[in-house]
Amino acid sequence: AFLSSLTLSFFQHALNGGIRRYHVASVLCQRAKVAMSHFEPNEYINYEKLEKNINIVRKRLDRPLTLSEKIVYGHLDDPAKQEIERGKTYLRLRPDRVAMQDATAQMAMLQFISSGLPKVAVPSTIHCDHLIEAQSGGEKDLRRAKDINQEVYNFLSTAGAKYGVGFWKPGSGIIHQIILENYSYPGVMLIGTDSHTPNGGGLGGICIGVGGADAVDVMAGIPWELKCPKVIGVKLTGKLSGWSSPKDVILKVAGILTVKGGTGAIIEYHGPGVDSISCTGMATICNMGAEIGATTSVFPYNTRMKKYLSKTGRADIAALADEFQQYLVPDAGCQYDQVIEINLSELKPHINGPFTPDLAHPVSDVGAVAEKEGWPVDIRVGLIGSCTNSSYEDMGRSAAVAKQALAHGLKCKSKFTITPGSEQIRATIERDGYAQILRDIGGLILANACGPCIGQWDRKDIKKGEKNTIVTSYNRNFTGRNDANPETHAFVTSPEIVTALSIAGTLKFNPETDFLTGADGKKFKLEAPDADELPKLDFDPGQDTYQYPPKDGSGQHVDVSPTSQRLQLLEPFDKWDGKDLEDMLILIKVKGKCTTDHISAAGPWLKFRGHLDNISNNLLIGAINIENGKANSVRNALTQEFGPVPDTARYYKKMGVKWAVIGDENYGEGSSREHAALEPRHLGGRVIITKSFARIHETNLKKQGLLPLTFADPADYNKIHPVDKLSIVGLADFAPGKPLKCIIKHPNGSQETIMLNHTFNESQIEWFQAGSALNRMKELQQKSS
Repeated sequence: AFLSSLTLSFFQHALNGGIRRYHVASVLCQRAKVAMSHFEPNEYINYEKLEKNINIVRKRLDRPLTLSEKIVYGHLDDPAKQEIERGKTYLRLRPDRVAMQDATAQMAMLQFISSGLPKVAVPSTIHCDHLIEAQSGGEKDLRRAKDINQEVYNFLSTAGAKYGVGFWKPGSGIIHQIILENYSYPGVMLIGTDSHTPNGGGLGGICIGVGGADAVDVMAGIPWELKCPKVIGVKLTGKLSGWSSPKDVILKVAGILTVKGGTGAIIEYHGPGVDSISCTGMATICNMGAEIGATTSVFPYNTRMKKYLSKTGRADIAALADEFQQYLVPDAGCQYDQVIEINLSELKPHINGPFTPDLAHPVSDVGAVAEKEGWPVDIRVGLIGSCTNSSYEDMGRSAAVAKQALAHGLKCKSKFTITPGSEQIRATIERDGYAQILRDIGGLILANACGPCIGQWDRKDIKKGEKNTIVTSYNRNFTGRNDANPETHAFVTSPEIVTALSIAGTLKFNPETDFLTGADGKKFKLEAPDADELPKLDFDPGQDTYQYPPKDGSGQHVDVSPTSQRLQLLEPFDKWDGKDLEDMLILIKVKGKCTTDHISAAGPWLKFRGHLDNISNNLLIGAINIENGKANSVRNALTQEFGPVPDTARYYKKMGVKWAVIGDENYGEGSSREHAALEPRHLGGRVIITKSFARIHETNLKKQGLLPLTFADPADYNKIHPVDKLSIVGLADFAPGKPLKCIIKHPNGSQETIMLNHTFNESQIEWFQAGSALNRMKELQQKSS
């Protein structure tokens, strides 16, 4: 347990100040003794440290602070000396805890094992939610997943036991729902190895998605670095009503800011409209902030959060938050870098897509737009759930829609699936009848896991290449994301709209105005759904799926077979040789959008997330080569033959040739998967040059010893051709803020020089020089010992 400075001062006051001081200090000490969670009774919330740090920073900056600043600066390693400038300086932070989902936890734990440390320094958890494929239904799919993934689950379970990490078994639920129910609280700083970690902002925390190497830093007790975020304020007025839902707030914001409009910023919601949104609704909004590139999103502490904390067995945390509320809301008069205002009373139901989560349409318009654009209007499958929308309220609103259709003798025209967010949600909706209503309308209850949202969907109703439409309550709808079919047009909306559209079977249906025809031939209109925010009874916890780490795990054995095809211990990457990077070949010049799905595909590749060499066979197979307009087809500059991207990279590595990738805008948007950085490094890549990067991916590249660089002039993207050779010069003088030169050598012998920018600070330059951040950590450990 961490002993707060306030707890220490208690003893001083008790000894030196007499009864009155003893009384005050004992009250403060009692405050400090509220546990972070039921699962860690000896790890306490330390609002006193948050208060102290905030007061230090407020005095230094001499201005009102936003909520985002309070929580972020409240976790500074050195609040008295830390340089603070939004959008420019790097902050050294001390997060309260770490959470990892099973697909990313494999590599995170492998890196932690490589660090040589005996135990994690902060409370940490592993959540088994990504490896369960949706096929025939919850129980069968879970049994199948446990059998197929036994080796991986055993590794994560034993690694958690050895290094002091809590383990949520398969079937527990989706990481972000589990965090909201058990671990997030107002004012917490939590980092998670998944891009939708910001879900926890719905409970007033600063919860940030990162790569596994960042998680290792925090688990190792090293201050975590984050560029000081800007703060975008979203002022909410009015009140949600009718068919409008919290999902429509973020769909509207995504339409305004686009997929990169939030990059480098925290989205902070405020204003009188906030109190009209449930806690889980606020979580939905924060969750999808990842789709606009935001560092994270957050809501101020209010009565809706207090109600949720109490209902999930954490009334003691709510009482403590009440006492420190001034530090859990923004200061009056605080300034935002940008302000967006949304009147909730005027907000209409939205549906975004296809192929990108920021293409926003009112539900009333999408049918006409689809017909004009040639998108299929018939809906093949409707899917509700996911980490974004699987709360009790979400399920209740969907059931309210379904119940009306059933009363008129209707079932869904489209196939319909339901993914409960957690075992607690599953058990509670079963008890309260929602699950049966959704089955009666034609729904299939899937396992408590990510499933089709991340491509874990054994879809049988279409063939690959068949043009079709699906509607989901998910967060992400990139090409091929859900079912690996590039012709699936995926649309994102609220669970209740998905349910209504699935009953109608078409995008042309507007539940606000259009009528359905009942089994008796009579027309009727669906009423806007209404459902309880939280169950009237307590939540039913369902099955116990949590494994506590033992007090002493030193005797625990972690097994990684040298012949395993799914797990592989890591070898250190080579150090920088002190020379410029000369005559690099271009592996691929990417055309257009290139997400981490394009760089390191999920779906069937998830099974190799713990085996770096095997998963490297998916490197950039989804990226479009500008030379021929094809995916996974690049010219081998040494043989002049076209072949798969990973094969070409391996050939270059075998021949001892360094290579680079040229990318477009917002390169690496989407999931936090650091495999998209590990793979190019493993196969001999050295430099990624783009017009711009998504935040998490840029950091992941730095952590693995690669050089993520951006064109000083974005038009210089057009000067580089796939057949050119590149040299990065000036690395001997590599310094923060100092551009690097790139010499382009064309096949005809001509040369030209362009300038490249970077965002490296001094410690990140050391990562590059050491070969990776992990290498640098081990160097520092050796020096200190």
